Amino acid sequence: MSDARDGKQRNRKAKNKDSEWQIERGVAIRAGFYIFGTHLFAGFVWLLFYLGEHANK
Repeated sequence: MSDARDGKQRNRKAKNKDSEWQIERGVAIRAGFYIFGTHLFAGFVWLLFYLGEHANK
């Protein structure tokens, strides 16, 4: 009986490790998108200022 219980605990630990890895991966992907999106938005704002400065007035 203890063998079955040990197997279940090992299986549960493996599942927890996999789910933790998936959560960490999701957070890393989300952070990457936020960083990329922020830089993209900042580049767009910079472009607007650059074009506005060089516009024919």
